[in-house]
Amino acid sequence: MQKRIAVLMTGASGIAYGYRFLEEASKLDEVETHLVMSKAAGMVLKQELGLRPSDAEKLADFSYNESNITAPISSGSFRLDGTLVAPCSMKTLSGIANGYEDNLIIRAASIALKERWKLVIMPRETPLSVIHLRNMLHVAEAGAVVMPPLPPFYFETKDMDELISITVGRLLGMFGINTELTREWDGGTGEAHRKRVHR
Repeated sequence: MQKRIAVLMTGASGIAYGYRFLEEASKLDEVETHLVMSKAAGMVLKQELGLRPSDAEKLADFSYNESNITAPISSGSFRLDGTLVAPCSMKTLSGIANGYEDNLIIRAASIALKERWKLVIMPRETPLSVIHLRNMLHVAEAGAVVMPPLPPFYFETKDMDELISITVGRLLGMFGINTELTREWDGGTGEAHRKRVHR
């Protein structure tokens, strides 16, 4: 049975994480993705990756405009197996934390919380203000996983593409999706390796 995952991309730096998640998910028959990109996300996608929104939309099984409040993912009766906000701007984080559902992105994330579905939020900002931290605490207390996109340097790789892939492997694993990208810590023996996730 396919897993339905909503992928919500907003106008923060780090758009490569959401895009790479879509790339990897598109290779897996057991995953069905529902994409929503904000207008700002489209601008960041062009600036950071040299791509257009249509490039991301081609990778998704379904895509919706952020103002489309009649989209299937705007209702809790349309069951999802998980929701990912990557990257998550501080504006979007604030909307989710305070239930201000003024677009489909925040609405879909809010539904994940109320339905007790897996919600992973990748907030991207630094340094963090007290307001940012409080909003992260609010969403975490409501049931979300807050996962800032911090590169795993302990795998001793300096290749940016590989660092992103390792993080995306962890994201896929959080939704119970088998992947070849997942790395396991080896205790510092220098034999870190990839392993399929089984959940």
